[in-house]
Amino acid sequence: MKLIAKNRRARHDYVLERTYEAGIALTGGEVKSVKDGGISIQEAYVSIRGGEAWLLNAHVKPWHGADGEPDPTRERKLLLHREELSKLVGETREKGRTIVPTAVGLSKGLVKLEIALARGKQSRDKRQTLKQRQAEREAAQAMKRSVQRDA
Repeated sequence: MKLIAKNRRARHDYVLERTYEAGIALTGGEVKSVKDGGISIQEAYVSIRGGEAWLLNAHVKPWHGADGEPDPTRERKLLLHREELSKLVGETREKGRTIVPTAVGLSKGLVKLEIALARGKQSRDKRQTLKQRQAEREAAQAMKRSVQRDA
């Protein structure tokens, strides 16, 4: 999948357990705008209502040549296989689980949304992740310095 937009905040705020690839029901002008990079999923989330998945709060910039474009933050239907949708419904009923969009991209010319089943992180988990990342960074820098001294 060729990446168009990424939700970096999702990995910080959630523990991502399983990812799915879903299509998005878009209008013609929205497709052009998304392919041009005019989408933001930082504040977006996924809701399941009436047996269907909906993308809420995603901002798609209106295409400059289209008249009468719909609301930029309107609800957009996600296209998933029935089995995937039923798995997501069952797993989100568990306490603390949600579905978050993680990336938007192109796959075979079609706009796809990567969504993840996620569990919210607490602040202590976030601190632990930051400490671990810092330790890995310092170890990599030490290795690089030792290799440069040996050469």
